[in-house]
Amino acid sequence: MDNSLIDLTKNVLDVASQKVSVIEDINRTTKMLAFNALIEAGRAGDAGRGFAVVANEVNSISQRVSVVAGELRSEIGQLVDRMTTVGEDLMTRFRGQRLADLALNSIDIIDRNLYERSCDVRWWATDSAVVAGLQTPSQEAFRHASERLNVILQSYTVYLDLWVADRSGRVIATGRPDRFPHAIGTNVSNEAWFIDALRTRDGSDFAVEDVRPNPVLENRTVATYSTAVRRDGAQDGEVLGALGIFFDWEPQARAVVTGVRLETSERSNTRCLLLDAAGRIIAASDGRGELTESFHLVTQGQPMGHYLDRHGRLIGFARTPGYETYRGLGWYGVLVHNPPGQS
Repeated sequence: MDNSLIDLTKNVLDVASQKVSVIEDINRTTKMLAFNALIEAGRAGDAGRGFAVVANEVNSISQRVSVVAGELRSEIGQLVDRMTTVGEDLMTRFRGQRLADLALNSIDIIDRNLYERSCDVRWWATDSAVVAGLQTPSQEAFRHASERLNVILQSYTVYLDLWVADRSGRVIATGRPDRFPHAIGTNVSNEAWFIDALRTRDGSDFAVEDVRPNPVLENRTVATYSTAVRRDGAQDGEVLGALGIFFDWEPQARAVVTGVRLETSERSNTRCLLLDAAGRIIAASDGRGELTESFHLVTQGQPMGHYLDRHGRLIGFARTPGYETYRGLGWYGVLVHNPPGQS
């Protein structure tokens, strides 16, 4: 839907105003003729009395036409104002719902992507080389585990690295020891992803840490998924350590927020965002404020919707619905449409 309804309403007002103006012009001419007729009737004396009656009646009709024309102009103006208001409200609701739908689509894409990450970590934690590196620790077992992780990374390019840590929190194997040489031996015992991994119920459970830079991985921004590595890879086996997988967040998230299907006319003044549960900007189509700014989103307790903020910006939002066994992290997809002339 575009502005054609509002434009058509304004055209109706223009046409109606023009026609009323024509009526008023004709009426002024009629009044003038009636006035002149009265003057001539007066000059004619008794012979002009009948004509004077007609002239007075024409003048009376002209006055009634003037009243009707004024009322018509006023009523048309009021109706057009109401039609314009209704049209603008419909446009706002239509555009707002469209923004909310696009926001839902963007967060749904992220959910589906991260669901796969939760599946990956649970699967790879049962890999025989990963399990052996913790169950029968040796330099050879560590090397073999690293080689296996490297093979996985060659196929799964969305990850920066994969780490295996023993129960004490010491990283004993990684997938890219050449690129990130300081990862081996790193103590992650105080890291949330490691602590939560050791607390998982069984092999079907996993932990996830909010998006943040990882200093060991060149300070790149990652979403970290983890789970416990268990004896013999059994679902209810003894916890031997943890597997952490580091999703390369920035390029994947940027592809989502810049790939929103906006119309050409919308792209220059619409900002696409992903927010975490605290409202922190974790991805932005313009690259501004990522991980450093928060966005005040007014949801009124609704998982999806739209509203106009105090700056006149139209906001569409949708909360993560989750996907399959992945419940989501309370993140939001948000689209901010700025009025013309505002950036």
